[in-house]
Amino acid sequence: MSCSALRSVALGAGAYLPERVVPNAWFEGFLDTSDEWIVARTGIRSRRFAAEGELTSDLAVAAARRALAAAGREADCVDAIILATSTPDHTFPSTATKVQAALGVRRGFAFDMQAVCAGFVFALATADALLRTGQARCALVIGAETFSRILDFEDRTTCVLFGDGAGAVLLEAAEGTGAPTDRGILAAKLHSDGAYRDILHVDGGPSSTGTAGKLRMAGREVFKHAVNKLADVAHEAMGAAGVTPAEIDWVVPHQANVRIIEATAKKAEIPAERVIVTVEHHGNTSAASIPLALAAAVEDGRIRPGDLLLMEAIGGGLSWGSAVLRW
Repeated sequence: MSCSALRSVALGAGAYLPERVVPNAWFEGFLDTSDEWIVARTGIRSRRFAAEGELTSDLAVAAARRALAAAGREADCVDAIILATSTPDHTFPSTATKVQAALGVRRGFAFDMQAVCAGFVFALATADALLRTGQARCALVIGAETFSRILDFEDRTTCVLFGDGAGAVLLEAAEGTGAPTDRGILAAKLHSDGAYRDILHVDGGPSSTGTAGKLRMAGREVFKHAVNKLADVAHEAMGAAGVTPAEIDWVVPHQANVRIIEATAKKAEIPAERVIVTVEHHGNTSAASIPLALAAAVEDGRIRPGDLLLMEAIGGGLSWGSAVLRW
C-alpha cells in the first residue's frame, strides 16, 4: 500500500552552449584524424568551446536562468544550488556560490559536486535527499563544464571527444502518494570504485602538481566498464522505483559516445527509439550532458509531462549512477 511521501518534482529545464562551434574538420589541421574517423567511432560531428574569458560559472548562470524561465519561476524561489562540475572557475570558493550571487539569491546554500561525467546524477540524488528531508524547498541542479581548458590537443584519442556546455533543472518538494505514478524523482542509485581511478583522470591538481593538468583516458577500458555498469545501475534504479524497462518512455543518458549509448540501452532492455541522443552536436560535455539532452528533448516536445525518464551516467572515479524521474 502506498502512503504520502515528499517528491522532488522537476519544474523546468534549461541549457546553454557557447557560441563557438568546432566541427570535426577543425582537428584535421593539426592531428592525424578525420571527420569520418571521429563520426564512425563516436557519433560526434561537432562540439562547442567556450570563448576566451567565458567561465564555467557563465555557462551555468545562463542555463540556470533558462531553467527558471521554463519553470515560470523567479530566482528568489531557490534555496539550494548544487553545481556538478569538474572544471570549476577556481580551486575555491565553489563555482556554485558565484552562480548564487549572479542570480541574486541571498538565502539558502550553494556548493559544487565533483563526480565527473556522473556528476549530474550525483547532484540530482543529493538534491532529492535534501528536499525530501526539508533542508531545502526549491533546488537548482546544474551541470556545467569547460572541458576545453583541460584537453591535450596533441592526444587525438581524447581531445576530439569533449566539449563545453551547461544544463540545469529546477526541482521543488511536493507531496506525492509514494506510488510510481507520482511526478518527481522516484529513485536514484549511486556507485563508485576508486580501484579504476587511473583509467580516466586528470594528471594535475592543487595538492599534487599545483596545476590544472590534462585529461587522460584509457578508452577501451572505460568502454568495457561503462556498458556493464550503466546497464546494471539502470536496472537497480528501475527496481527501486518499482518500474520496468517497458514502462520507461525515454532514456536520457550521459552523452559520451553513441556506441556506449546504444550498447547500454540494449543491455538495459530499452529500444533505441526511446533514447535521447544529442552527442552529435555537442560531444561529451561531462556533467552537463544529461541536462543538455533533457532540456533539448523537453523543448522539442519529445518529453512531455507525465513521461517516465531513466537517466544514467559513468565518469572518472570510476563513479556511476542512475535516476528514475517522472517528468
